[in-house]
Amino acid sequence: MKDQVVLRVVCKITIPFILLFGLYVITHGELGPGGGFQGGVIVAASFILYCLIFGKKQGSRVLPERVTECLAGFGVLLYAGTGITTMFLQGRFLDYEVLWRRGIIPETGGGLGEVIGVTLVEYGVGITVASVMIIIFNMITEPDEDSVQSEV
Repeated sequence: MKDQVVLRVVCKITIPFILLFGLYVITHGELGPGGGFQGGVIVAASFILYCLIFGKKQGSRVLPERVTECLAGFGVLLYAGTGITTMFLQGRFLDYEVLWRRGIIPETGGGLGEVIGVTLVEYGVGITVASVMIIIFNMITEPDEDSVQSEV
């Protein structure tokens, strides 16, 4: 793909917008259609597009596999940590109302505890889904032709 200049330029221009749309879908998930899973897949698709155009070797420079694995764990920890925090505050798992009842979040009358709790859960799911999709992509794809030739 090194000779496909137009494709490479268009990819560099569109990837930031794809990432922004993925973050929008994750954030908007508490209010309407979308959420962590859909947004995570969109974010992962931007990275996969980058790897398809520029090569897997360049993609692993942008987002190393170790970082992806750590992000997958962090996403699960964020989701589960939100639920466990509400349990430690003597509520049920993911009972967001307990966040303002215990004074963690000031009560504003607008359900701020629920908004923050759902947003944390959506981002936890989004980070996990994006990371796992990237890990699966890295596992099922073959190494770049350049790296195979240099090993021989």
